[in-house]
Amino acid sequence: MVKTKNKQLTETEGKASFFLTTLKGALYALSVCLIGILIFAFILRFVAVGDNLIKPINQVIKTLSILIGTFIALKKSKDMGLISGLIIGFMFTIIAFVAFSVLDGHFEFGISLLNDCLFGAIVGGICGIISVNLRKK
Repeated sequence: MVKTKNKQLTETEGKASFFLTTLKGALYALSVCLIGILIFAFILRFVAVGDNLIKPINQVIKTLSILIGTFIALKKSKDMGLISGLIIGFMFTIIAFVAFSVLDGHFEFGISLLNDCLFGAIVGGICGIISVNLRKK
């Protein structure tokens, strides 16, 4: 009976640790994204950039944010890179959507949010695989 209790505690602790790791990665990614967007907004005040470049640059900022958040969150992990990365990317997208919608003053649900969630999860999954495999060497 004691072994069962310890095993259950270990599984519960593992789930909590996994959740905290992925949440930490998403929050790191959000922090990097906010800093990147602020720097980009500052640059836009002084440099004329075409409207057709703003969305791709925002995507690059999101991608780098997810990459950095995933690498930081998975720095001690040696497995489950794909799953962790998928969740970090997805959580980042949802948290960023809420944060930027609050800053903007309105929430707009649409196909672009679904695309962003899919993009974030895919990028997170790829970054998670890379991060875990770099740590193994």
